[in-house]
Amino acid sequence: MSKPDQDKLHAMRHSLAHIMATAIRHLWPEAKFGVGPVVENGFYYDVDLGATKLSEEDFGKLEAEMRKVIGQNLPFERTLVAIDAAIVWAKENNQPYKEDLLNDLKRAGTTVAKDLDEDELGTITGGDAKVDEVSFYTNGDFTDLCRGPHIESTGKVGKFKLMRISGAYWRGKETNPQMQRIYGVAFASDADLKKHLTMLEEIKKRDHRKLGQELDLFTFSDLIGAGLPLWTPRGTCIKRELDNFVQELRDKYEYQEVSIPHITKKEAFIASGHWQKFNDELFKIKTREGHEFAMKPMNCPHHTQIYARRPHSYKELPIRYRETTTVYRDEQTGELSGLSRVRAINQDDAHVFCRHSQIEDEVEKIWDVVDKFYKVFDFPLDVRFSRHDPQQMKSYMGDPVRWQESEEQLKSIVERKVGKNYIDGLGDAAFYGPKIDFVSHDSLGRELQVATIQLDFNQPQGFDLVCISEQGERERIVMIHAAIMGSIERFLSVLIEHTAGKFPVWLSPEQVRVATVNQEKATLKFAVQLKKKATELGVRLSVDDSNESIGKKIREAELWKVPYTIVVGDKEIKGGPLLPRLRGDIVGKTINPKVKADKFLQVVADESKKRLSKSSL
Repeated sequence: MSKPDQDKLHAMRHSLAHIMATAIRHLWPEAKFGVGPVVENGFYYDVDLGATKLSEEDFGKLEAEMRKVIGQNLPFERTLVAIDAAIVWAKENNQPYKEDLLNDLKRAGTTVAKDLDEDELGTITGGDAKVDEVSFYTNGDFTDLCRGPHIESTGKVGKFKLMRISGAYWRGKETNPQMQRIYGVAFASDADLKKHLTMLEEIKKRDHRKLGQELDLFTFSDLIGAGLPLWTPRGTCIKRELDNFVQELRDKYEYQEVSIPHITKKEAFIASGHWQKFNDELFKIKTREGHEFAMKPMNCPHHTQIYARRPHSYKELPIRYRETTTVYRDEQTGELSGLSRVRAINQDDAHVFCRHSQIEDEVEKIWDVVDKFYKVFDFPLDVRFSRHDPQQMKSYMGDPVRWQESEEQLKSIVERKVGKNYIDGLGDAAFYGPKIDFVSHDSLGRELQVATIQLDFNQPQGFDLVCISEQGERERIVMIHAAIMGSIERFLSVLIEHTAGKFPVWLSPEQVRVATVNQEKATLKFAVQLKKKATELGVRLSVDDSNESIGKKIREAELWKVPYTIVVGDKEIKGGPLLPRLRGDIVGKTINPKVKADKFLQVVADESKKRLSKSSL
């Protein structure tokens, strides 16, 4: 979409937020309004209706009233008002939330407005307004404090649909009143809207929270706590297979496995910068003796101390540590979402300790692991060079010169690998150094942040990490952080939705299901023999010997998304070929459904070892 088209669609969505507020005022005259910004694919408005609680059942009459306003094709008329007069307007019209924003704006000044966040500031101030003025928009009988821009008139806003309602504390603070946030989606054409709604239906079907329960992969318990997933045997199997794959790829480059504790003294995180940067997100612990500890939010400080346990010669470098372990973040309950946002995060973490001259080679090795891992899942990768914002140096550790040097070095690697075909991530750097972030898109076209490679000159300084150079002198080293999946929970949420729960054979917790035709002794014995042989080959095979019809057993296997289902009866017992049923997405170009039992199990074992996505039968 061109920039002018994007701007026009943005104005349409902003105008629809204004139109929705108009319709709400018509239906509920007592309404008090908060902010109504544009968001991805649509808009929302925060509204206080007192004792009146809206539900999705109210959307019909609200949408009808919005269409009435749209049908009148009313112009959006903009006026600039002195901020004192705007405060009077808010008082007279019983709009306490607008008054709250305006008072903060007056105190701070419209050019700085340090007490307002971006959404609030962007909602109420006009780009060409003077520092003592704010902008209002009027359409018909409704006027709202609003920044704009808006479309010319209400009749030109495209197509929309109201989607959901949620609770939202005013200005995001739990001590403030709770408002009702009404979301809508909007597009320029009916075809674009229908396409988006179809995609949302598919997303709903693929929701990892829904599929995770249906496929018995993980669960949550109120007794254990929100954001703390409990992995079932089936889910744990998938986690283990994914991690094994990552570590096999790393083994090629001689990464050494280490192990660290889960709590750490405050002083370690002060030295690393995490205590200052993430203080509110730390789970803190005080011992009986008064010592302060924290559940680790990161693993890097611990790995630095393994490196620092003894002097290292330059000849030993690079030293590469790897560890899959759990870190902990005190996320707010309202921000938690299935596996996408949790409080206990498993990371396939790794840190490389090397000399400046070795950075390029080490980054390329990590890049090779990233490429090979995501190729198996058919995830195309884009690259974002995430650098610091020189205008916000207070957000970063270290001095500007060190940042410039490290970014130039990392940028040269990126440009040698992909030329100019990368995303400029201004302001996206970690607080301790620049990053190479890998971005992909799932089967529904949604953008995903996946692997990361981070260059760190600052923590080696904070922890005084050195090697002994050829001249026998202390030489400051560099640290490279690398995560292939990053958060395994988040990666699995992505993978479940990308595959709709139809995992490739090598990753499926149940690769083969044997469905017995009857419960005769010979049939059950044959099924047990198949299971024993499968176990010897490393194939995950289960037996359904229940007293159900074979049709129901096959349907059950399909619901569980098992790659291969085998029906076992008299013919198979007597040595006849198996006729495996293949899940649709793993069917290769050629199919040979008739195969002897031993051959079939060996094929499945080979597919698993090669991590194939298609059947080789």
